[in-house]
Amino acid sequence: MIKFGPSGNSIAFSEAGLTKSEQSATWVKNLGLNCFEYSFGRGVNMTDERALSIGKAFSDAEVEISVHAPYYINFANPEDENAEKSYAYVLQSARKVELMGGKRVVFHPASQGKMTREKAVDLTEERLKVLRDRIYEQGLQHLIYCPETMGKLGQIGTIEEIVRFCKVDKIYVPAVDFGHINAREWGSLKTEQDYYERLKYMVDELGEEKMKHFHVHFSKIEYSAKGEVRHLTFEDQRYGPDFEPLSIALKKLNLEPFIVCESAGTQDVDAVKMQKIYFGD
Repeated sequence: MIKFGPSGNSIAFSEAGLTKSEQSATWVKNLGLNCFEYSFGRGVNMTDERALSIGKAFSDAEVEISVHAPYYINFANPEDENAEKSYAYVLQSARKVELMGGKRVVFHPASQGKMTREKAVDLTEERLKVLRDRIYEQGLQHLIYCPETMGKLGQIGTIEEIVRFCKVDKIYVPAVDFGHINAREWGSLKTEQDYYERLKYMVDELGEEKMKHFHVHFSKIEYSAKGEVRHLTFEDQRYGPDFEPLSIALKKLNLEPFIVCESAGTQDVDAVKMQKIYFGD
C-alpha cells in the first residue's frame, strides 16, 4: 500500500507544545498519514531504550517509521579512514531502525570532490559492495538500504547513478527525491510524461519487484546553476516540482512507494495535500 508522511516534526508540532518523537506517532496518525521519517542527520546518538520507546509509539499508532542516516556519509572520500566512518553511520542507523520496528535506511551516497565523475562513481560502487558484505556479516540484510538521488551537481546521485548502485544487491532500493532531481536538472519535472519516463527507466533497469515500494522524498526546492539551494513549501509558486503529475505516473506504472514530504516546516500538512491529490479527495 502506498504511504504518505512527513520527514521530522513540523512547525505546527512544536507550536502545539510537543517535543518528543513518541508524540510524533500520534500527531501523524491524527492527520490521517501512515509513515514518518526520523533523521539521524547530525549523528546516531540515540540509546537502544529510546529507540524501543519510539518504536512502540509508532507501532501502537500503526505508522511505519524509516530513518535517514547521518549527512556526513561520503563513499567517494579517497581516505579509507573516512569511508570506515560512512560504513559505521549506515550500520548504526540500521541497528536503530530495527529497534524502532522500521525497515528502511535512507542515505546520501557521496560527493564528487576533486575526482573525475567516473572515478567517484566507481569508488562509491566499490564501497557499497563493502557495505553490502558488512550488512550481511552483521545479519542486517532483512532491512532496506536506500541510496538517494541528490540535488547538487557536485554530489553523486543522478537517477542513472542510483540505479547502478541499486544493482549491487537486492538490499539496495532507490530513494528518489524528485525535488532534488528537479533542482539538479533546473526545473525538468513539469508533466506526467517527465515523471513517467524517469520511473519507467528505473522499472526497466531494476525490475518491478524492487521498484514496487521504492522510497520517495518530495518537496519544492529552490535551485541555482549548481543545483539545490533550499527546501520550500507547497505554497511556493516559482519553483517546482508539482506532485499531481507524479501521482498519475505512479498509478500508470502501478507503483506504491513510501512517500516522505520534506517541505520546510509544513511537511505534515503538505504530506496530507499529496495524499488527497493521490486519492482524489
